[in-house]
Amino acid sequence: MISSVFRQKIYPFLLASYQWYLRTSERSLDEAYKAALQIKAIENEYFDGNKIDSDSSKYSRSILDYFESDLKKYLKIIRMRLTEFKASRFFLSESHQQAAKHLGREYIHPSLVLEKLKFIDGVIGKYNKFDEFTSETSSKKDNSLTIVPTSTNELEEQNLSDEKLVKKTPPGKTNTTGILPRSIFNTITRLQIELDPKAEQDVVKNFRNAQKRTIISVRFLLLLIIVPILTHQLSKALVVGPIVDRYFERHSEDSVVFLNYEMEEEALSELQRFEERIKFDNLLSNAEPLSTEQIETQLKSKAHEIAEEFRHSSSNSIKNVFADILSVVTFTWLLLVSKREIAVLKDFFDHIVYGLSDSAKAFIIILFTDIFVGFHSPHGWEVILDGISRHWGLPANHDFIFLFIATFPVILDTIFKYWIFRYLNRISPSAVATYRNMNE
Repeated sequence: MISSVFRQKIYPFLLASYQWYLRTSERSLDEAYKAALQIKAIENEYFDGNKIDSDSSKYSRSILDYFESDLKKYLKIIRMRLTEFKASRFFLSESHQQAAKHLGREYIHPSLVLEKLKFIDGVIGKYNKFDEFTSETSSKKDNSLTIVPTSTNELEEQNLSDEKLVKKTPPGKTNTTGILPRSIFNTITRLQIELDPKAEQDVVKNFRNAQKRTIISVRFLLLLIIVPILTHQLSKALVVGPIVDRYFERHSEDSVVFLNYEMEEEALSELQRFEERIKFDNLLSNAEPLSTEQIETQLKSKAHEIAEEFRHSSSNSIKNVFADILSVVTFTWLLLVSKREIAVLKDFFDHIVYGLSDSAKAFIIILFTDIFVGFHSPHGWEVILDGISRHWGLPANHDFIFLFIATFPVILDTIFKYWIFRYLNRISPSAVATYRNMNE
C-alpha cells in the first residue's frame, strides 16, 4: 500500500523537483538572456541601436524616467540570474549532469551558452556606471569600497580579486604610519581633482543628479500626502456618504442614534445641563415660573435636536471607517507601484539626515525621543488614541489605551537605541558623543 502510494504520488513529485533543480542553470541563463533582449529591443526601437541615454534631448524627462525604470529592472534581473547561474553551476557536479542526460533532459551545447553570455556582456557592458547616481551617495554615506558585478567576467573573477581589493584598500586613519601627515596627501588629492579638466562636468552632473533626486522625492512625498487625503474626501462625499445617508433615511425610525455608550452618556449629560439651565434662567428672571408641561416641551424639542446631531455624528463615523479603508488601500497601492521612487526617497533622506551637523543630529534625536518615548509622551498617546476612537465612533477602551502606552513607547525606545548603537555609532560616532553629552 505504502509502496504504491510512493510510486504513484511521491516519486513523480520528487522526480519533477529533481528535474527542476537540474534545469536551474539553464533557466537562469535564459531569463538573463531574455532581459538582455528586452534592453536591446528598447535600444533598437527608441535609441537607434545606441545605449539608453538619460540625458538624451530626443525625449522628455518623463519618457526618459520610464526608460530608466525599465533599464534598471532588466539589469537587476540579469545580475540576479547570472549570480544564480554561477551558483547552480558550482553545485551541479558531473554526476548531476550525467543524471540529467539519463533523465532525458535536452543537452545544451557549450557554444550556445557562451554565445548567450557574450550577448549579455555586450548589452550590460554599456551600463557599468548606470547606478552611479545611487552608488556615489552610498559610498559617501558608508565610507567603504563596494563593488557590484555587472558582467559575467566580473562574476567569474570577483572571488579571485578579493585579495587584490583588500591590498588596494587604503589604510584607515589609525593605521597610517607615513612620514608626512595624512591631511597633506588629502590636500594634494583635492587639488588634483580641482585641476582636472573634467571637474566642471562632474560638478554639473552631480548637481543634475541631486536636482533630479530632490524633484522626484518632493513629488513623491506630495503624492503620498495628497492622494490619500483626496481619496478620503472624494470617497466620503461621492461614494460612501450617499450610501450611508440613504441607509439612515430609509431606517430613520429604527436607526441607531448612538454607536457606543459614551455618545449616549454625552447626550444625556447635555440634555441634563439644558434642563438645569432652563430652571436657572427662570429663577433669575422676574417672569412667572414655568410649568411642568412647558419644561417638558422645551426638553422634548432639545432632545430631538440632540438626537439628530448624534445621528449625524454616528453616520459620519461610519463614513470615516470606509473612507479610511479606501485611503489605506490607495496609499499601499502607491507604495507598491513606486519602488523606484521609494529608493530615491530613501537616498534623499539619507543625504539630509547624514549631511546634518553632529549637534543637529543630536537635537533631532532628542526631540523625537522626548516626544514619542519621553516622560510626558503617555499624555500625547492618550490624546491620539482618544481622537482615533472618536473618529471611528468606537468606545474608548481605557484598558487597551493603558496597555498600549505601557508597551508601544518602550518598543519605540528600544528601536531608537538599537539604531543609534547599530548604525549611527558606526557612521557618525561624534554625533553619538554629542547626543550623550546633550542628554546628560
